[in-house]
Amino acid sequence: MSNLVTRRKLITTGLAGAAGLAGLAVAERVADRYGLIPPDCGGIWGMGETLNYATQRVLMSYHSMAREFARSEISKVVPVSGRPPKTELYERLSNDSFKDWRLKVDGLVAHPASFSLDEIKSMPMRSQITHQACEEGWSFIAEWHGVPLSHVLNTVGVSNRARYVVVYALDDTWDSLDLPDAYHAQTFLTYGLNGDEISNDHGAPLRLRVARQLGYKSVKFLSRVSLVDSLKNVGNGKGSISPDFGYSWYAGI
Repeated sequence: MSNLVTRRKLITTGLAGAAGLAGLAVAERVADRYGLIPPDCGGIWGMGETLNYATQRVLMSYHSMAREFARSEISKVVPVSGRPPKTELYERLSNDSFKDWRLKVDGLVAHPASFSLDEIKSMPMRSQITHQACEEGWSFIAEWHGVPLSHVLNTVGVSNRARYVVVYALDDTWDSLDLPDAYHAQTFLTYGLNGDEISNDHGAPLRLRVARQLGYKSVKFLSRVSLVDSLKNVGNGKGSISPDFGYSWYAGI
């Protein structure tokens, strides 16, 4: 048995045992020992959120894949959640087909960069047909086209100190992923949807696609990606704006 499997078994057994025998407080201490505390652990769901995140991380960090579907299963309707920003900047960029838009990548990286949409599209393209579940109860299956976020991260060279990827959008929303989800094979920067250019309503010019989490983690209208070692001093310190609206930072499904 490998050291990784042994370690996973040890941590999982510790979490389960702590939760079952002594309560969530002890389970949280076990999770903290292995760096498995989510940034919103002090929020409305408290220690239960820690147990959920820690257990899923131990069991499914890099290799567990979201189900992929056949083209015949693609939904006929792709609902829209959240309209494009009504700002002068977004309208100007959109009217010029986003030729002046750039994705800034900075923070704990060896080579900070700024990529145009054409440069993003010149990177190795991948596609996935996956299910997107909304926290409000509706869902759809669609084919997404884009570049794996891991490719961009490898291009700029991520520091060993980095633990999270923070994404910022043109509508002033923001969110973050831990490195296992950021490097996951199904985490994309998407510019295409069902064979067409992604529309403004669905997140143009570039949308994050996180197949293993609920839809609100797939942030639209991207403008910046930043690598950090802690989320304590980023925004509200909870890793996302979502906890301010009653949603968890980690939305694994």
